[in-house]
Amino acid sequence: MIVAAAIQGTAACSDSVKAQWRWDTYALVEQALVDSGSSTDLRDRYVDRVDGPMVLIHPADRFPKTWLLTRFAPRLRKLLDEHNAGQRHPLRLGIAIHAGDVACDDTGWFGEEIEIANRLLAAPAFRIRSQQTSSPLVLVVSEQIHRSVIRHDYDGIDAGAFAPLITLRVAGLECRGWVHVPGEPA
Repeated sequence: MIVAAAIQGTAACSDSVKAQWRWDTYALVEQALVDSGSSTDLRDRYVDRVDGPMVLIHPADRFPKTWLLTRFAPRLRKLLDEHNAGQRHPLRLGIAIHAGDVACDDTGWFGEEIEIANRLLAAPAFRIRSQQTSSPLVLVVSEQIHRSVIRHDYDGIDAGAFAPLITLRVAGLECRGWVHVPGEPA
C-alpha cells in the first residue's frame, strides 16, 4: 500500500514555517500509523516527497487496507485537530492512498503506482477541493482502493462519502481518484 502526504498551502509560508510543518507532518503521520496498528516492521523507511512523506506499507493480514480508512485517517484527523488548536499556522494535509507493486533501484523507489499516488495529490481538482474546506485533512484514494475496499461498505467505511473527482492518464491508462473530507457530511 502507498500512503503519500502533501502539506497544503506551503506557497504562502516562510521556509521556517515550512520546516516546522515538515517536521510535524512526519511526526503526526508516524503517530497515526503506530496508533492504527502499523508497526515499523510492516513498512519501509519514509520517502521524502519535499511537501511530505510517502510510506510504503507491506501487504499483511496484521494491517489490512481497510485500516487505512477506518483507523489511520480518523486518527490522523484527530491528531491534526489537537496539533492545530491555537496554532498561528495550522497544518493541513492531503493524503493519497493507493496500492500496487513498486520498484526500487540504488536511487530509491519508483514505478507507475508511485506516480499514480503522487499525481493524485498534485491534481488540480484535488488542490481546488482542498482549498474549499477548512478541514485539516483531505483524502484521495485511487480507483484500485475504491474498487477493492470502499465500494464494499466494510464496517466504518461510508462509500457515499467518497466522490469521483479526478481523472488522470498514467502510462496511457485512465486512473480515477475519489475524494473524501473526513468529518464533513457526505
